[in-house]
Amino acid sequence: SLMEQETEALDIDPIWTTSRTARQIYALTEVEKDITRLLYLAASSISLLTLPQTDEPDDNLPQGEERSEQFVLEVSEYFERLDSIQSAIRSSLAHIRHARIAPSAINAPPPGFVPPSLGVGLPQSDGDDGKKNRGLQEERIERDTWQGILAALTRLKVAQDASKPPESSTLIEE
Repeated sequence: SLMEQETEALDIDPIWTTSRTARQIYALTEVEKDITRLLYLAASSISLLTLPQTDEPDDNLPQGEERSEQFVLEVSEYFERLDSIQSAIRSSLAHIRHARIAPSAINAPPPGFVPPSLGVGLPQSDGDDGKKNRGLQEERIERDTWQGILAALTRLKVAQDASKPPESSTLIEE
């Protein structure tokens, strides 16, 4: 419903509203949730089609006419979800086509790939084995540390230069 969408829009982390691509990624995560719900509805609908005599006591399935009504409700929601999933996927594909993203840019990572724990970093050359699993945050911390070291050394040099007596030419008086 519109009210649920507005309430949900208020709950969205602002990072997902920063760009069209971010909104598309968020929409795809919602599709993933919808697929989970779709599978649940399919399983539930199938269980409603079974004979009531085969129900387990802990199934909590409705009986009689109520069972048919519940089946109709769940199948209706199933097809609504399926339609929304199809629309969202088509929208995402249209976005990818519009953005002219190269297929090579959206390939899956190699088998066994484990993403860094602190986020995605810049691609590293093969020679940087120690740095290959570092994320963007780690790279920023290293940059800030080196900038801090440079600033400290600069202050130390200025302090040393200020504490030295000025070198004047010493003339030997006769």
